[in-house]
Amino acid sequence: MFRVLIVGAGLTGSLCACLLRREMPSNTRIVVWDKARGAGGRMATSRSPNDPTCTADLGAQYITATPYYSQKHQSFYEELLAHSILKFLTAPVEGMVMKEDGSRNFITPRGISSIVKHYLGESAGAEVFFNYHVTHIHLKDEKWEVCRKSGAPEQFHAVVLTMPVPQILQLQGDLDK
Repeated sequence: MFRVLIVGAGLTGSLCACLLRREMPSNTRIVVWDKARGAGGRMATSRSPNDPTCTADLGAQYITATPYYSQKHQSFYEELLAHSILKFLTAPVEGMVMKEDGSRNFITPRGISSIVKHYLGESAGAEVFFNYHVTHIHLKDEKWEVCRKSGAPEQFHAVVLTMPVPQILQLQGDLDK
């Protein structure tokens, strides 16, 4: 069984898991590790402990799609609109600079992290683990041995690093291979 580890459960990691699931054979085991308590990364949504309907987006509050990106990634926007994850932004936002270039703005009624959660959900069968903080990556016997702060090291055929570059630079091991 081919094992792939995706490090990071933000937008890039969740979309990577989704696309790999759609393209790879069903016997490919996709595993996602994130050091945080939940999915989202820089697209996190915080919920009030007293009222779960009270939310605050901690990353992007809205998404702007330029005409170029709207065309290039049309299928992604259509999918998110069809699942009511994205909606067109129809009201002004304080401080927002409106462009006359045909750009469109979207909001996420269930919070910005709903995009990430959607793609993780679409990665059917992917195993997602939180509080898994990767510290070392070593190439051993043509597989990648990945160590985390707690728990035994695990081996993977491929590793995809999706966390921010400063976090990648903190990793120890054989990253130059």
